[in-house]
Amino acid sequence: MTHPARRTQRRRAFRSAGTGIVAALALPLAVPGSAAALPAPSTPLAPSATTVTPAGHGFTATLSGKATFKAGAVTVTCTTSTSSGQVPAAPGNQNPAGPVSSSTTPATYGSCSTSLPGVSATVTTTGTWGVAMQNGAPVTAGLTIPTGGFVLKTSGLASCTVTAAPTAPATVGGTWTNGAPSTLTFTDAAVPVTVVGGFGCPTTATSSTFNASYKVADTTDPGSQITVTG
Repeated sequence: MTHPARRTQRRRAFRSAGTGIVAALALPLAVPGSAAALPAPSTPLAPSATTVTPAGHGFTATLSGKATFKAGAVTVTCTTSTSSGQVPAAPGNQNPAGPVSSSTTPATYGSCSTSLPGVSATVTTTGTWGVAMQNGAPVTAGLTIPTGGFVLKTSGLASCTVTAAPTAPATVGGTWTNGAPSTLTFTDAAVPVTVVGGFGCPTTATSSTFNASYKVADTTDPGSQITVTG
């Protein structure tokens, strides 16, 4: 006959062992790459040199496919979007140790719909936007939205107002791919937002997820391509 106290001790031992196994299994999943984490470098690597060409040429970015904005359980999809700007004139189109930046027109968004039945959406953009290209593997891009420069409003069964970069300018991270034409892509990019409204509005959301891909064409010389190199 097994004493009750011994059974209790065994159960506690099994529980303790089980907890240790779960922790041991979870640890490798939390660390990408090899099991042994490498120490961080004492000095961060400096950004590489960046050159955007052709210097001084104008460009237009046109949405390829669709752009989506998701805040909470609500997703807004737009099928048209454009923005334009100009590559800095030489020598401003080169940076020996960092990105090359230029201002752009506010990106426009049209033909927008929502994931909520009976709810429509419109997007208004204002202010001076900007884009910064950094050569690397991959080439990265940052799209800067000025404070309150993007406002999405829904109407119908749910009346909501979503404001991006509500308190300060915000930079949305993306990637650049040289080509004919070159492309600028944003994949699950986080954008700070505030949401106000009544029933059906994701008022607790503080971030929106942005997905879009743009084809970037040279408008000064359509036979040329906007490229980012070192």
